[in-house]
Amino acid sequence: MKFRLEIVTPERIVYSDEIDSVTIPTMSGEITVLAQHMPLVSIINPGEIKVKKGRDLTFMAIAGGFVQITGAKTTILADAAERAEEIDLARAEKARERARRILEERRLDKTSHAEAMTSLQRALIRIKIGRRRGTRPEK
Repeated sequence: MKFRLEIVTPERIVYSDEIDSVTIPTMSGEITVLAQHMPLVSIINPGEIKVKKGRDLTFMAIAGGFVQITGAKTTILADAAERAEEIDLARAEKARERARRILEERRLDKTSHAEAMTSLQRALIRIKIGRRRGTRPEK
């Protein structure tokens, strides 16, 4: 049985299709949503989203947001989301190095440190997902 998944950012609709399952990093841990999942609203942590449609897996990086699950539809409102094939690996690696350099500074205030940690986390997620490069058949 399939259900509708929509992933929306302030800029665009990143994904909209009928799928078999989606795995999402939430504040309570990673969850996998199937058709007829119980209704749920949750905060999404930055991380990896895995969408299964038939034998194909699609990977996406997400910067955080919210998920609303009903029996027939799952909607993700994301701060930012990118499919693996959209990620510029060179740019993500530069962002990682920039964040690491900032973190090496000895006199960072708490806000600057938190911003650099967030940038580093996002860059690492983008690199991980970017290396997957889109869909692949499940084994």
